[in-house]
Amino acid sequence: MKKVVTFGEIMLRLATPGFLRFDQVDQFSATFGGGEANVAVSLANYGIDVDFVTRLPKNDIGLACMKDLRKYGVGVNNIVWGGERLGIYFLETGAVSRGSKVVYDRTHSSIAEIKSGMIDWDAVFQGVEWFHWTGITPAISQGAADVCLEAIKKANEKGITVSCDLNYRKNLWKYGKSAGEVMPELVAGCDVILGNEEDAEKVLGIKPDGVDVTGGHVEGAAYESVSKQIMAKYPRCKKVITTLRGSVNANNNSWSGVLWDGKTLFESPTYQITHIVDRVGGGDSFMGGLIYGLLTWPTDDQKALKFAVAASALKHTIYGDYNRVTVDEVEK
Repeated sequence: MKKVVTFGEIMLRLATPGFLRFDQVDQFSATFGGGEANVAVSLANYGIDVDFVTRLPKNDIGLACMKDLRKYGVGVNNIVWGGERLGIYFLETGAVSRGSKVVYDRTHSSIAEIKSGMIDWDAVFQGVEWFHWTGITPAISQGAADVCLEAIKKANEKGITVSCDLNYRKNLWKYGKSAGEVMPELVAGCDVILGNEEDAEKVLGIKPDGVDVTGGHVEGAAYESVSKQIMAKYPRCKKVITTLRGSVNANNNSWSGVLWDGKTLFESPTYQITHIVDRVGGGDSFMGGLIYGLLTWPTDDQKALKFAVAASALKHTIYGDYNRVTVDEVEK
């Protein structure tokens, strides 16, 4: 069976019930979530052998998080233990013209204080075919960026496919370096790169021309030039994928994607998602579907892209970070 490893931070998610604002609540809904963990849960749901690698505190909250991942079939044997706390994020879900809000409380989390050498990547990558990371991880701390680079280099040595979701989060880059300083060396080791118009500009300095995402529709063909620029800058890259979200309001988005393989621009159908339940993890659910699709249909990029977009459209109907759907549900 094909095996995948993902690496990054998982957090305790504390969300206001329904559409209540932070100052209206006296209780929060507690779940777990984080970019790479969300991808791992998607893959486990699709029957893929997947391990999630992170650093967790050896306390009751860290153990509860590990058990939650294991419940979904995600491998947890390569998690390293240490540090004092699990990061937290607070979520206020938006409605109509009021956008969602996120407040992070993740300073000095266990993974923020990770150091080179704490993870034995030789052991982790035994029998692994695919490694996935996101731009959130190197944004956490210099140590997290160093360990991410260690993993990418080891994966490259072993001939493992490496994918990255650029996932730019301006509020996370606080340790003295910018995404533009750190990310290029990491992205250079990637075979598959996922992003959107902001990621390409803020992380790689590549700006799409003539794109307006405020009108409820995004033209996929506008991204062909961006994909070509990324491949020219990072010659290891074999596929560039762009998620296309048109925002009418907080509850009503269009959602689609394009994939460039160096020769052909594949475009997915566009879904009109008019009653969004929870868009957190939408990009992660896309990536989980894409990795599954590229592993399952390695010669059919169109089918892999369609699966990814359909999986992510379903995620918008599911509460929480995780995309709790099966292959059969996505295909239907």
